[in-house]
Amino acid sequence: MGIGATAGVAAVGGIALNANASSGGGGSSSSDTLVFDKDAYTKLTKTVTDTEGTEHAVTYHFWKAITYVANPVDETYQSLIVSAPVEIDGETVDPTNAPILFANSVGGYMPSSVADATEVGGGGMSAGGGGAPSGAPTASGSALPNANGNTNATGGATSSNQLLALAAGYVVVEPGARGRTLKNADGEYYGTAPAVIVDLKAAVRYIRSNKGRIPGNVDRIVSAGTSAGGAVSALLGASGDSKLYDSYLQELGAADASDAIFATGAWCPITDLEHADGAYEWNWGANALSTGAQVDQTVSKALRSQFAEYQAGLRLRGLNGFGTLTARNYDEYLLKQYMEPSATSYLAALSDSERATYLAANTFLTWSGGKATFTWADFLTHVGARKKDAPAFDAFDLSAGENNEFGAGTTLSRHFTAYGAKNDTTGLSSKRVASDIPAKLDLMNPMYHLVEKVNGKRSKHWWIRLGTKDSDTSHTVSANLAAAAKGLGDDVNHLYYWDQGHGANTDPGDFITWIAKVTGYKGPRKK
Repeated sequence: MGIGATAGVAAVGGIALNANASSGGGGSSSSDTLVFDKDAYTKLTKTVTDTEGTEHAVTYHFWKAITYVANPVDETYQSLIVSAPVEIDGETVDPTNAPILFANSVGGYMPSSVADATEVGGGGMSAGGGGAPSGAPTASGSALPNANGNTNATGGATSSNQLLALAAGYVVVEPGARGRTLKNADGEYYGTAPAVIVDLKAAVRYIRSNKGRIPGNVDRIVSAGTSAGGAVSALLGASGDSKLYDSYLQELGAADASDAIFATGAWCPITDLEHADGAYEWNWGANALSTGAQVDQTVSKALRSQFAEYQAGLRLRGLNGFGTLTARNYDEYLLKQYMEPSATSYLAALSDSERATYLAANTFLTWSGGKATFTWADFLTHVGARKKDAPAFDAFDLSAGENNEFGAGTTLSRHFTAYGAKNDTTGLSSKRVASDIPAKLDLMNPMYHLVEKVNGKRSKHWWIRLGTKDSDTSHTVSANLAAAAKGLGDDVNHLYYWDQGHGANTDPGDFITWIAKVTGYKGPRKK
């Protein structure tokens, strides 16, 4: 089955679903098909430890997997769970007007499922690749700690964001979504681009269409995701109500409602994929692989040149009056805006003896007047081995996960850049990208909606985080995202965690506080 194909389904989460329900225009479904059953919950209790170490007893209503489209391709993935607090530390609370944390568990553009979830934080990623479309999810081969779901493996450890949000009185919605490895019995891939973002938009539409029935303030949805999940969280924020997705949503029988969200949380987003190879070489081209070998420097140089051209064309201005960002000054910008402040915050928080020990082991750092300074070259040396070969994303041999993300039909992987296609080593007869690729890239890139076709329905609040030692993508990717949003007048809260790698989330309590600030939430109301 391809995107938009139907699969027979029964009742899920107490809601009867009709796989052949009629769809209206603009990606909508008949209004009575996707009605949230507010009484179909289970009452659960969870002990949540906050960032200060204090335990809180939280009683909440939990709705098991609910299919969020009328015509699901695969309800194992196209469903969501809902958790709403009703009692916190013995006080009865009303979640009616609370913010909604919309936390996806996407990782590596793989499928994620909440079908078997039995409590908050129960979503996970599946590596499910073969068999029937509605087969049970399997455990992921990845164990990436993320900011929102768990360890990106079904049944992994529950994350801090969901639990802290619940203890703060917020409603937590966790959507599943199709991913790149899903394949039906005919060998057709049905979760490749743009399935993941279409599914998340459909889930948001389901929530907003159930205003007054589903708990929480549907006008205060805050998305969150890590890695590829951070990418689609940013994309969800950037592309709210874009007409580009209407035909896909209509095929699924998505609810007749807005898919715009209020605020966006993105941790280490793996995005801007068509420009990611060049950005990666600009950032990490001088760093050797973990084997000690250097990547092909001819390839690296060519890709760095592509980045310079792309960056110049963006005409983005750095935060705090830095000026126009170019390949020539981006190292200075990253140092002054992010890296040195990150190191300064880290060192300032240490005891005198701990700081002395760290500085003795990291002599590239100068600590003076309560501030850390260092050079870009020394920073790169400090980070060490790069994680990925060149090209990092559109591999010449089609081996990267992103090649699979742009697969189609029975074709496992495809090139999505002209450079990757031109230098293909797999024996393809054509050295060009397929004709449908450019449109799919627009559907998958938040920068398209923030720079090329500025979207007025985008999220206006952005929380962006990643670790300074994260070499899964270039540091310019998040910085460009932040600069683009800030340049449009949006509220941007962006910083890097010192010495942290991919998937880090070291300030979850601050994120929960930020949600309250930007949404204007004053805390749970007592009943």
